Amino acid sequence: MELGKLLAKLRKEKGVLQKEVATYLNVTVATVSNYEKCVHLPDLNTLSMLADFFDVSTDYLLQRTDYKAGIDTLNHPLSADYTVGDLMNTIVELDPKSTQLLLDYYDLLMLRNSIKRVK
Repeated sequence: MELGKLLAKLRKEKGVLQKEVATYLNVTVATVSNYEKCVHLPDLNTLSMLADFFDVSTDYLLQRTDYKAGIDTLNHPLSADYTVGDLMNTIVELDPKSTQLLLDYYDLLMLRNSIKRVK
């Protein structure tokens, strides 16, 4: 999917008009329309602002990943010492055996949560 189509899709999912995006970016509605039609591409600063506006990562906008979460999600604290991003970085560095153990534990937690919801 082209960047412009993705921007239009995200905007519609969020339920906002091009005017609202334009106001946030401090550009004209025509500029936002041109981004969505792939007439022009946003510069790096604007791309970063679009990621913040739609709460997605710039990598998601560039279609380098299917992971949507933006920087606010990655910086969300899980505890006093760890953020979501810290956890993700730790998971990526696990050896294969530890990864499998983590996945097994994840399955167990999901089963436990589904049983709690039934009660």
